[in-house]
Amino acid sequence: MKRVINKVKNQALTRLFLEFYGKLASGGALLVICAMASLLLANSGIAKNWLDFWNTQLNPHLPGLHAHSITHWINDGLMTIFFLLVGLEIERELLTGELSDRRTAMLPVMAAVGGMLVPALLFWTVNINHPEFWHGAGIPTATDIAFAMAIMSALGNRVPASLKIFLTALAIIDDLGAILVIAIFYGQGVHWVWLMASLGIFGMLMGCKRGGIKTLWLYLPVGVVLWYCMMQSGIHATISGVLLAFAIPFGKTENEASPSSYLMNKLHEPVAWLILPLFALANTAIPLHAGLMESLTGTLPWGIAAGLVLGKPIGIFMASALSVKMNIARMPSGSSLNHIWGAGLLGGIGFTMAMFVSNLAFDNAANIELSKLAVLICSIIAALTGYIFLRMIPRQ
Repeated sequence: MKRVINKVKNQALTRLFLEFYGKLASGGALLVICAMASLLLANSGIAKNWLDFWNTQLNPHLPGLHAHSITHWINDGLMTIFFLLVGLEIERELLTGELSDRRTAMLPVMAAVGGMLVPALLFWTVNINHPEFWHGAGIPTATDIAFAMAIMSALGNRVPASLKIFLTALAIIDDLGAILVIAIFYGQGVHWVWLMASLGIFGMLMGCKRGGIKTLWLYLPVGVVLWYCMMQSGIHATISGVLLAFAIPFGKTENEASPSSYLMNKLHEPVAWLILPLFALANTAIPLHAGLMESLTGTLPWGIAAGLVLGKPIGIFMASALSVKMNIARMPSGSSLNHIWGAGLLGGIGFTMAMFVSNLAFDNAANIELSKLAVLICSIIAALTGYIFLRMIPRQ
């Protein structure tokens, strides 16, 4: 009887993961199209108009909020909604999903840790004599969920469903790690009054959650105030999205209706079909002038390449193999270490999160553009090598 119950539970978990995977995979294809289109437009006859549009200053005329470019508002405003969705997904998987079982969760957890530490170490090693670039060590540490899922989707049934679950969990944990990296290393100087206000608002929301208040329209307006205070605090404003996600009540079971599950379902399509494509359009508008292309031979892009193309698969594979060998975790059913290496190659698709960190790592516009171009090139390499490698593995 217990075996039957576990089988039903595992089938439910697989369904939840594949539902999340399917929604992001479909949006991932649009993400790639938008990135390529923006790069072409930034180097076409209308390049000046295209770049001027994204640099257009918008002033909200609200106290404490200054004029910023459209790109800035997308990165600091709309991407907060993306982080809210990621936070809701993390909460679901921790409470009722794949990450709720400790031993099952350990493989993607260990893989994610290895997939963050090794790329950062390789980046630092390549740039050991260039301390001006050290702040970019966080760039190659995160996996882009949508892009990676799009490539995995193209493989169809040539890869086991368990590997899709593994890569989805890995990418979610990667995003959590990237969020922590952003919060710790990429602030702009902490303004303690605003930070205390942010934490106070978060504490109030958690109190409402513990008090059983489930009115979503209480949490969302207060979440906007939380975002405003976080923006003033010097900690990156998008962190407010994750804090809000963990404050919104979640049901004890997956089938139980809750504000969290309702909001999650409502956010999937706007994030996949609007917010992430806008992010791609704004952040890949990179003019490929001669100076930028010559800079690709420097240590900054090579450090990013070492992290994404080599560090990601090596870190993910070694951490996974070691955790299985030590009996800390178990391999995904129907998968082999070859599959793990292929998933590690796809883990080198940095794109959204890597470009996001590029914006925070440097004040120099040239370094930001160079980092984004390196991320784009490396993500394409990782996508192609991962796809080809996984296709070559015989079906089991």
